[in-house]
Amino acid sequence: MTAYDLVLANGQLVRPWGIEQADIGVRDGHIVAIGDLRTAVTAERIDCAGLHVLPGLIDPHVHLRDPGDPAIESIPDGTKGAVLGGLTAVFDMPNTAESVINNLRLTRKRDGIKGRSWCDIGFYVGATKTNIAELAALEEEPGVCAVKVFAGSSTGDLLVEDDESLRRVMLNGRRRICYHSEDEERLQARKPLFAEGGPYRLHMEWRDVECAYLGTRRLMALARETGRPAHILHVSTAEELAYLRDFRDVASVELLVNHLTQSAPEAYERLGGYAVMNPPIREQRHVDAAWAAVADGMVDTIGSDHAPHPKAAKERPWPATASGLTGVQTLVPMMLDQVSQGRLSLTRLVDLMAAGPARIYGAVAKGRLAAGYDADFTIVDMGRKRTITNDWIVSPCGWTPFDGQTCQGWPVMTIVRGQLVMREDELLGKPIGQPVRFRS
Repeated sequence: MTAYDLVLANGQLVRPWGIEQADIGVRDGHIVAIGDLRTAVTAERIDCAGLHVLPGLIDPHVHLRDPGDPAIESIPDGTKGAVLGGLTAVFDMPNTAESVINNLRLTRKRDGIKGRSWCDIGFYVGATKTNIAELAALEEEPGVCAVKVFAGSSTGDLLVEDDESLRRVMLNGRRRICYHSEDEERLQARKPLFAEGGPYRLHMEWRDVECAYLGTRRLMALARETGRPAHILHVSTAEELAYLRDFRDVASVELLVNHLTQSAPEAYERLGGYAVMNPPIREQRHVDAAWAAVADGMVDTIGSDHAPHPKAAKERPWPATASGLTGVQTLVPMMLDQVSQGRLSLTRLVDLMAAGPARIYGAVAKGRLAAGYDADFTIVDMGRKRTITNDWIVSPCGWTPFDGQTCQGWPVMTIVRGQLVMREDELLGKPIGQPVRFRS
């Protein structure tokens, strides 16, 4: 008789073709059987009756700020938030205190997650104007999810804004490049037009629709010219979404939960500096366009762009307000609530938050409930209603823009490679996170 390390029994499994009740058998961190396992011998059996079992959900866009200031965020705290929020993997951005732009820094960061990360991690490497020749080799390093290009709004030397440098980046390597797409020249030209200390909604007027749309048009022209696939991060405008339909041969699309659930001017009036992010929260017509793109298949991934800042930095007058919002812990509850409201199905959510990131980034054995895949599971109670509060947030900054938001649908268990790491808000065991494997 077959023995398993773990059996998830009686759950509603969310699979590409629909939802079905079945058991899942796990051995050595992998899914080895799906079916009727009522009589199977197993070291542990978890009854999932009344719950939905999703493949482990992935946040492909986080800033864990490590190395940096642990009083703001760190890999241990950020990944605690991830698993408490139902995520089994996150992909971490390179703009840390020591930017991840060469092999030495990448190795240091990759080796540094052992015993510190609660979930699996993929690592972005940053493009600069001085490391272009190294990018083809860096993107093939273990654990690297993608090259990240800041074509606008960057820190330190992580800015590649001119066409010739962007073209050279695209010609060095072959994997999909991820872009922050705002036009830097327009950003700088418009900045003097706005007085300091004005209302926070000026953030979206400075970083206007044309700023994002122009950046994306330029990138698409270069991507088509070079044949290098591009993943446009945090698309925020109706204009970009309409334009990108004609570039599906070279372009894929990420949306953020904030651009699906928050709109101007209400967000700025209610949240002040806690609504300031890049690209900005925009008017309702852009939210409507984003949901239409989810419905018609234009969107490939959804992320949080988790970017913590201390409260003092968020409460500074604009434009000195720090840009960036927390989100890794609230991404799954907020999106489950959208399912409950009828804006998308659970199968589409899984496509956007598990299968989509695995497909776009080439993650190996992630994103599906299938034999041979990693035993990563996000187990949710769609009947659970709960309110997000600041005191639930484990990031040291201690705030969320979704404070007071009631969600129907909540993650109740997180399992990473067969190990139960969260159950009913309790962290279990010890950090077991490893680098995500990607196809080379």
